Amino acid sequence: MPQAYAALGSNIDPQRRMLQASALLRQYFPGIVFSPCFGNPAVGFDGADFINAVGGFETHLTVPELQAALHAVEEQCGRHRSDAKWAPRSMDIDLLLHGDQVCDAPLPLPRPDLLRRGYMLGPLAALAPQLPHPRTGRSMAALWSELRPQVPALRRLALDLNAS
Repeated sequence: MPQAYAALGSNIDPQRRMLQASALLRQYFPGIVFSPCFGNPAVGFDGADFINAVGGFETHLTVPELQAALHAVEEQCGRHRSDAKWAPRSMDIDLLLHGDQVCDAPLPLPRPDLLRRGYMLGPLAALAPQLPHPRTGRSMAALWSELRPQVPALRRLALDLNAS
């Protein structure tokens, strides 16, 4: 069964929304394990800081089925698909990896901006440092060590999504 990784983040009542999303994701994927939570500035717009994390889990779902499940969790956390792209979020969940799948459709995988977004790559490297990137073959830890100086600093937070 493929191992999938999804990034989650919120900057609207973020602690409560992150705990809510982690509980909902646990219902879909009972073995899910979360990275530490990190605080970071909003990217692409002026807004409150985000809390971000990554969850890793095994799934038998196809990419479209998994995307539908992740959207359902977002909606249960107050996200509307009609929300502006670069705006505050009650919950944003992005599929980063689905096994070692490399494809452009139905969803580009691995997620193309994973290697440019510290708030995605940092938590993924904390959760699965030795995981190889499906396109580059390099470990998430190595990729993160290269990106870290180029992106806003992440602040590790005490919020533990694995304890809830």
